[in-house]
Amino acid sequence: MDQVRYDNLKLGERGAIISIIAYICLTAIKLVIGTIAGSEALKADGLNNATDIVASIAVLIGLRFAQRPADKDHTYGHWRAETVASLVASFIMMAVGLQVLFEAFGSVFEGKHESPDLIAAYTGIFCAIIMVLVYRYNKRLATRIKSQAVMAAARDNISDAWVSIGAVVGIVGSQFGLPWLDPVTAIIVGLLICKTAWDIFREATHHLTDGFDVELIQEYRETIAGIDGVETVKDVRARNYGSNAVVDVVITVRGDLDLQQAHDICTDVENELLEEHDVYTVHVHVEPEPEQEAVKEYM
Repeated sequence: MDQVRYDNLKLGERGAIISIIAYICLTAIKLVIGTIAGSEALKADGLNNATDIVASIAVLIGLRFAQRPADKDHTYGHWRAETVASLVASFIMMAVGLQVLFEAFGSVFEGKHESPDLIAAYTGIFCAIIMVLVYRYNKRLATRIKSQAVMAAARDNISDAWVSIGAVVGIVGSQFGLPWLDPVTAIIVGLLICKTAWDIFREATHHLTDGFDVELIQEYRETIAGIDGVETVKDVRARNYGSNAVVDVVITVRGDLDLQQAHDICTDVENELLEEHDVYTVHVHVEPEPEQEAVKEYM
């Protein structure tokens, strides 16, 4: 099972590498054309892609570090490396987003009287199409290998496509006597960059502080409760290691069962969670059912 997960991490590198290549090319195109055409929106979109290069590199580094096996001071492995990398990327993205906002606000207050060349709009449309294709590839890959990191990269890809479309709207609108619409669109792009950075930061810190989806925990609880031999489910806790879920369970069984029978029920709980919910590791603590225990002591 571990080898399969490590192989999936290696496959996930493909998505990160494709994103990096796409973002490098699109960043260069947007910044050059944006400067030549005089489009603040397209340049802001180019800076947005520049942050995406860093984010994709962080994902790639995280995926590679996560492939390191457990050692004496990382007994659970290095799965959280990709989460730490995402956290670092969010800081960089926020800094660039604030820079885009600062420059865009400056353009609005200075007053812009010339509309950008229409080639900027064509460039934006072309780049949006490229990002949609990258998104579709990464989404299929993420679904196949069940990688949260690659799926996050795919969501970033499609958001970048929408940002490019937004930039096109601003550029085209400025052609109809509204030159201020271009820098205003740049402001919107800057806000989108900051929001994306905040979303990544919030998700990464949620995982690093052992936060977990309460709906998934409820699903785990219902699955465990349906297993033969489980009398009650006293507690279910879970945390994330990268894209892997580690689950701790406390159940009760009949007090008159022998050790082997109780052990078999624990094994059933572990196997059901591993197979049904694809969790990484399950720790089961078993206790005698209080009423059964009382009857046994009385007899």
